[in-house]
Amino acid sequence: MHADPPSAGDVTAHTLLNCLVREVCGPQGQARLDGPHLVVRLPRRDLVVRVALRRASLTGAHRFTGPVQAWAAGRWSPIGWRALAAAVHDELERRTGTRNDEFLGQVASSHDIIAVALARPRAPHPEPYLDSEQSLVFGHRFHPTPKARSGPLHESVRYAPELGAQFRLRHLAVRREVLREECAEPAFADVFDRLGGPADEGHALVPVHPWQHRLLLGNPALRAALRDGRVVDLGPAGPPVTPTASVRTVHHPGAGVFLKLSLSVRITNCLRRNAGYELAGAVALTRLLRPVAADLRARFPSTALLAEPASRTVDLGDADLAEGLGVIAREGLGAYLVDGATPLLAAAIADEHSRGPASAAALLGRGGGTAEHLVAWWDAYLAALVSPVLHAYLAHGVVLEPHLQNVVVGVRGDGLPVQVFLRDLEGTKLVASRHRDALAALPEPVRAQVAYDAERGWNRVVYCLVVNHLSEVLAVLADQRPPLERLLWSRVRDRFDAYRRDHGSSPPLRALLAGAPLPAKANLLTRWQRRADRHAGYVALPNPLAAHGPPTAAPLAQPESAGVR
Repeated sequence: MHADPPSAGDVTAHTLLNCLVREVCGPQGQARLDGPHLVVRLPRRDLVVRVALRRASLTGAHRFTGPVQAWAAGRWSPIGWRALAAAVHDELERRTGTRNDEFLGQVASSHDIIAVALARPRAPHPEPYLDSEQSLVFGHRFHPTPKARSGPLHESVRYAPELGAQFRLRHLAVRREVLREECAEPAFADVFDRLGGPADEGHALVPVHPWQHRLLLGNPALRAALRDGRVVDLGPAGPPVTPTASVRTVHHPGAGVFLKLSLSVRITNCLRRNAGYELAGAVALTRLLRPVAADLRARFPSTALLAEPASRTVDLGDADLAEGLGVIAREGLGAYLVDGATPLLAAAIADEHSRGPASAAALLGRGGGTAEHLVAWWDAYLAALVSPVLHAYLAHGVVLEPHLQNVVVGVRGDGLPVQVFLRDLEGTKLVASRHRDALAALPEPVRAQVAYDAERGWNRVVYCLVVNHLSEVLAVLADQRPPLERLLWSRVRDRFDAYRRDHGSSPPLRALLAGAPLPAKANLLTRWQRRADRHAGYVALPNPLAAHGPPTAAPLAQPESAGVR
């Protein structure tokens, strides 16, 4: 078990170190374990820093504790998160030859949201699932700006899930001649019109995030439409909605659906607006994936792939406004939930510092907390998640994106995992060589976004499933019982091997089990280069699934500074 959660400053510094070790310093041989510390050198700055280890990891994803220190004037002294961020900024500028004047502000934004969340703990949500969605105070530990949001801090705080936000949506009544909509299922044909009360005949409702409403008030096309009656602002309407971990996707209790709203705010890395190809693509993929979803559910009954069967926006001749008002409806969990199961966000289960009821420690405690129960719990988790994700890719050529924030896990009363919900079609892709006819029938902008080649698709599957998801859940289990880490990785291999035996082998699966390096998304370099997430590159990580077992945490090349010991 670990001590109290770190300060906002320490966790910001720890996250920057995680990114440095994974993407920059580690691959260049500038990181090593030194007794109870991890020592990292920024070679272009000739700066050496260290941090105390709470637990060393077999795969290099170590746990840190306390402040980061820098070596200067013959001694170690705390460096502070701002100074460390500035050093990272300088190191990357010298490495790449490019500047990024946004970077330090984004690190500060992330720090400030964390600091407010720690200073103003939210009241638990009465519904365990929504409580888990709103429990992520620290966010992605391998992203340099995991909680960054552009815009004023008071706006971020007002709508932050980490602070227990709830709010009513604004609703626009839009004349149907300027409405653009898509629908794949009759049951969702009027889903948006049922959210905020009846609209006048000839109008349809478009729900808008209240933050987005304020951001769009000055748009000339919208102002003109409000004046001439093509759009009527109905104000706040409907019951309060709850923002999920993604900030802009909300749970609507009255309709039992999720609404993926547009928000012209940079959250972590990207502006979160629903582009035209995303509005059309969500519905197109819902249609195309019906047989895949049915097959996965037949083969793996504990699996549900949540559809996104309807989208809507306003066409006033302004492409930015159409994106800014775009909304996608996603299925709720209720139709698939196993009797007696409680859904919980996977990222909440994997949260290193969580003390809530969705944490791995709390779930394991329901079963007694023994080593035997921990391994049985992990086996159940793997059984629910691994095979459907592999089968979607290997049997159907469908790239799912099962990272921690895209998976909801159903657990029994004893905490044992019994089902998974896979969500967010934005990251779902089709392997082009397997879906030529289906892709040819799509509009070109949609086709360009959903088509992947086989290698790119496999890298995305392995990164999301193994690196982002399984390794992080495994880490919180190893926090409970560190000696079990190697055994837990062997159980992951056993699960992949079981899929190979039951459903047939394939070259990429054989390579994975033979020890081919794991692809890890380069979040720090992607943010530095100001790339969209879909253009992110990967770095190679040691593969703990190899037949000979996980690698040991052997030291990398030592820093050259004489004072480092």
